[in-house]
Amino acid sequence: MSIVLSESEKKIIIDSIRDIKDFPKPGIVFKDITTLLNNKEAFALLMNHLEERYRSYDLDYVAGIDSRGFIFGAALADRLGIGFVPVRKKGKLPGTTICEKYELEYGFDEVEIHIDAFNNNHEARVLLIDDLIATGGTAVAASKLVCDTKSKLVEVCFLLNLEFLKGKQRVEEVAPVYSILDI
Repeated sequence: MSIVLSESEKKIIIDSIRDIKDFPKPGIVFKDITTLLNNKEAFALLMNHLEERYRSYDLDYVAGIDSRGFIFGAALADRLGIGFVPVRKKGKLPGTTICEKYELEYGFDEVEIHIDAFNNNHEARVLLIDDLIATGGTAVAASKLVCDTKSKLVEVCFLLNLEFLKGKQRVEEVAPVYSILDI
């Protein structure tokens, strides 16, 4: 396994992701990763790739964005032998949190983490991960939260980048970005 996936490896992963038309609303084509998760070959290929890529990054934590980022983030953190931190939608975490607001198509939403998510380690090296980058609002907010803890956001990783929405460029203003598949 190399740090860069071959075209045939990328095809295995993309072919395992199901398109659901008109979800959650008409005109949207939802990228359903549940079919990737239940495909042991594709999921193992993806996780092996992520483990190999990030093994040398000397990370302390993987932070996953609510909710599908939890799946990949927790699995990767376990493989790397490091901690996992959830970045949740507002109101879902007990204890003292910090939050960041971001703009939606019609309004605003917020994400939050515990104020001591990285054990008050201002030298902590953190990877932020999610399944998909679209417009980038959630990812930018989550990236700012990691930075607000004074931890080092090493990179933001996405399985899928919807290039036409240009969210990746927005996140790159905050931290380096790695996307496995650009669509």
